[in-house]
Amino acid sequence: MSGVLTLPAPLDPHVHLRDLAWAHKGTFTSETAAALAGGYWAVLDMPNTPPPTVDPQALATKLAALTAGALCDWGVYFGASQDDNTACYPQVARQVCGLKMYNNATTGTLLLADQAAREAHFRAWPGGRVIAVHAEGQTVADILALVRLTRKHTHFCHISTAEEIALLRAAKADGLPVSVGVTPHHLFLTERDVTTLGALGRMKPELKTAADQAALWEAIADGTVDVVESDHAPHTLDEKRGDPPPSGVPGLETTLPLLLTAVREGRLSLERMIALVTTNPRRIFGLQAPPETYTEIDLDASYVISREGLHTACGWSPFEGMRVWGRVRRVIIRGQTAFADGRVCVSPGFGHNLFAEGI
Repeated sequence: MSGVLTLPAPLDPHVHLRDLAWAHKGTFTSETAAALAGGYWAVLDMPNTPPPTVDPQALATKLAALTAGALCDWGVYFGASQDDNTACYPQVARQVCGLKMYNNATTGTLLLADQAAREAHFRAWPGGRVIAVHAEGQTVADILALVRLTRKHTHFCHISTAEEIALLRAAKADGLPVSVGVTPHHLFLTERDVTTLGALGRMKPELKTAADQAALWEAIADGTVDVVESDHAPHTLDEKRGDPPPSGVPGLETTLPLLLTAVREGRLSLERMIALVTTNPRRIFGLQAPPETYTEIDLDASYVISREGLHTACGWSPFEGMRVWGRVRRVIIRGQTAFADGRVCVSPGFGHNLFAEGI
């Protein structure tokens, strides 16, 4: 494997871009710059950065800020709230890429631990937009019961254990409308790495065992996993040194090189890698790639991941010190060079809202 790889419109459907009340961690401009540097055409932003995106006003605020600041194309999720915000779903559903439901650990009013409340949100969410869920362990089975009941397409984010994979593989075999995402940190790190990473290895879901990691790779090979999503979640180094440190790690700039390194090592076919970051996420979220939108990657470039040159405002990576293959050379969006050889070539506001037709 050598030469230049052209990837058609890579999409990361799971990022936390920060900005607004958390602009000190990153801005829509800095983190979409990281997306371009990582080779991505577009990203889909989660709703749990304060102010949480759980009402029409908060959604309008976020859409306006992203419209002004984004460098790559984008969409946003709406959040399901404990405070029962289902009445506004018909109003907001066409403006967003999907509904995000947090069914395990999270902050604020976004945690939905009650199965009856979860069912109410599932039933209220209009068809035609994905329901994305944070579900771990037995909660995966609980959510699958709601999928079976409502038949609404549900994307299971950052799946991390063999148990969860087994449940989702069976659900797919039963014909349930589900898709599965896994993260680079669960693919390339395990609980053993926490010893050296410390707080920089703290995320949700937590790092798991080598056996769990092996189950994720097996699920990639057999097609159970549809998407590799970064779950890009930057925090400052000062915050990570706090007690307790916040959960979350940056990942937009390292996902593609890590996966291409796995291809080079024979752990992943190039065809599967391309599907995991391009065609599958676009299919799940109903997106068409714009004309002349692609990423060029130098497959012969090898380097060690370091903090130097990162575009994310937090300026660190849990993969620091790892040697990877594959350097992003150019990102072309709608025929225009958005990124070239380490430099962002467009201005804030260049990125398009992929779901603007619903506004």
